Amino acid sequence: MNDRPAFNPEQFKSATRQAWDNAAAGWNEQTPRVRAWLADATDAMLNLAQVRPGARVLDVSAGAGDQTLDIARRVGPNGYVLATDISPAILKIARANARAAGFTNVETRVADSETLGLEEASFDAAVCRLGLMFCPDPLKALREIHRALKPAGRACTLVFSEPQKNPCIGILVSTAVKHAGVPPMDPYQPGGLLSLGKPGLIDELFAKAGFSQVESTRVSAPFRLGSAKDYVDFIRTSATPILQLLGKLEPAQRDAAWADIEDKLKVFQKDTGWEGPNELLLTVGSR
Repeated sequence: MNDRPAFNPEQFKSATRQAWDNAAAGWNEQTPRVRAWLADATDAMLNLAQVRPGARVLDVSAGAGDQTLDIARRVGPNGYVLATDISPAILKIARANARAAGFTNVETRVADSETLGLEEASFDAAVCRLGLMFCPDPLKALREIHRALKPAGRACTLVFSEPQKNPCIGILVSTAVKHAGVPPMDPYQPGGLLSLGKPGLIDELFAKAGFSQVESTRVSAPFRLGSAKDYVDFIRTSATPILQLLGKLEPAQRDAAWADIEDKLKVFQKDTGWEGPNELLLTVGSR
């Protein structure tokens, strides 16, 4: 018997918005680590989306926008970038980061990825880096992206692949669930970190959304840090799904959970440092 309450998409979105508002500053502070972790994957994503000089590019679930700045550099002063996110607080940071970097071709807009409400056929390319899996209905989000693209425009998304290829996430979630005292979670449940990792699923969703020439590529993206503690410090300031699971615990219980997580993650410690395995899926399609 599953005692988990029925999934409510609107409640989930509200909680997600609040969680990212709360974590915005912490995530932004972790930008150097995130960039080091995702540099190759981000570059591949922009290449597959054919982000070029002068292009109009949509960056969905942009977060604090470090990849938004990469896009702005590529499109140049004659191009344009619209960064959207469900969190007003994190977009405020993204906007400030763009201004601090000297970009005047970046605009931000608070928007639910499933209801972007953009003008049809108004963008040359679209990307979504580690955001689509948080959508309760990713097909709706992909249809919104498809609608916003010009004919032959390309979209590329980056999500986590299946659980066995992402053991760090498995340890984080299973240990947090145990300490939170909630029922075990289906890794593919809507809105979860691994929700789009089921083999073939995201290709199917791209096709249903109207995309053609759909193709997914697996990308190894190990997270390299000095120690398991460094990784836990990263998660404690920026990984909202885990923070949400542990947020209702008393401080002593929460500290015990983090200590348990850190201990389990030491399995990935090497002589040269800590290296947590991750595998991502890069999926591209054309309108």
